[in-house]
Amino acid sequence: MKQASPAQPVLMIVDDEPAQRELIGGFLQRQGLEIIEASSAESMLESLQQRAPDMILLDVRLPNMSGIEALPEIRQRLPTVPVVLITAFADVRQAVDAVKRGADDYLSKPIDLEELKVTVFDALGMRSVDDSADKPTLPPLPAEFVCESSAMRGLIETIAVVAPSDAPILIQGQSGSGKEWIAKLIHQWSHRAKQPIVTTNCAGLSATLVESELFGHVKGAFTGASENRLGMFRSAGGGSLFLDEIGEMPLEMQPKLLRALETHQVTPVGADRPVDVDTRLIAATNRNLQDEVTEGHFREDLYYRLNVVELIVPPLTDRREDIIPLAKHFASQFSNRQVRFSPQASRAMLAHTWVGNVRELRNAIQRACLLCQGDVILPEHLPAHVAVDQRAELPDAGRLSQVERATILATLEECDGNRTQAAKVLGISRRALIYKLRDMDEAIERP
Repeated sequence: MKQASPAQPVLMIVDDEPAQRELIGGFLQRQGLEIIEASSAESMLESLQQRAPDMILLDVRLPNMSGIEALPEIRQRLPTVPVVLITAFADVRQAVDAVKRGADDYLSKPIDLEELKVTVFDALGMRSVDDSADKPTLPPLPAEFVCESSAMRGLIETIAVVAPSDAPILIQGQSGSGKEWIAKLIHQWSHRAKQPIVTTNCAGLSATLVESELFGHVKGAFTGASENRLGMFRSAGGGSLFLDEIGEMPLEMQPKLLRALETHQVTPVGADRPVDVDTRLIAATNRNLQDEVTEGHFREDLYYRLNVVELIVPPLTDRREDIIPLAKHFASQFSNRQVRFSPQASRAMLAHTWVGNVRELRNAIQRACLLCQGDVILPEHLPAHVAVDQRAELPDAGRLSQVERATILATLEECDGNRTQAAKVLGISRRALIYKLRDMDEAIERP
């Protein structure tokens, strides 16, 4: 990381995972902070003898001495330095108790970058600068990538922060919402872009052969293993491995996947020793993995290793500004001539719910292009259940209904202004709630 000027506040990040330190540190450095790092509580305490930071961001789960165990020693040496804990959901009660015993605040994983920034700025007594100055400079988007809605723009801005690091990434979103496109964009915006991205669907992997598929095998390891096989981790060497539907990963395979992430090594089936790998893992799921963890179907440690920063692809109903641009893009793919949409067809598409998300829209446009004989797509060219929606009340893509506004405000009041808790009550992500609040503010400012 670049050298900071003496005027910059110094923040120490204590985390045993280098890629996570790089990700969070890179983001906070762009906010005007100097970042120093420690990989354990012991190395942190040793570093404090040389230099006292202005603030410490301390992971609870550390090898040997935990962040909670290190807190009394920090307080003895630096009684006034703000300490903010980073904690997994299961450790929240422990973190709250730690706040009572000296920590200044805590953040729950996955980290919301805006919440992280606000927490750090508040702890350091820094004034936030204009939001436009904080936003990362976005690399060029692929020509086919549609990003007109505020919800998608917010997601893209977060991707610009996480893509350059080597931290594993978990993408969450409904089926058909475009998670694979997001994975490819992360890879394209990373330093691994010139190397391959290998993609597989965990639901399609044979339960008996999944270890061989991921880690490879040596000749003769089992019946049918007639030659050595690299496996997906090594095939993606230097690049990225995208595991779609990670929630379908067999429970017995999850410890081996976790070990591969932690050690950057895999052991091919039938081999005597592990092999080094340099592969960035990107995973996706349409399941609620937090519920899967609670029910014992997904390992908690793997979940938090993957889910460092929240990346949730919004459903198409929450990004209606993208519907018509996406439809035009798909029409250009499926038609061998220039076609346009009639106002009635556009209205029907904007009014439709799109339960199947972008995938459903793509299929609808493919059908329309096949049926359209001229250069104008009409409602009758769309699937019947879409065409009928032209008579429905058209949602205002850029504004919130009065009912939704009232619900959000009432929920915030009920939760004493806590956005994280309010988002859980509303059943949406914290980031989605923030964008809805921004829309509300913009609506108030409109003449």
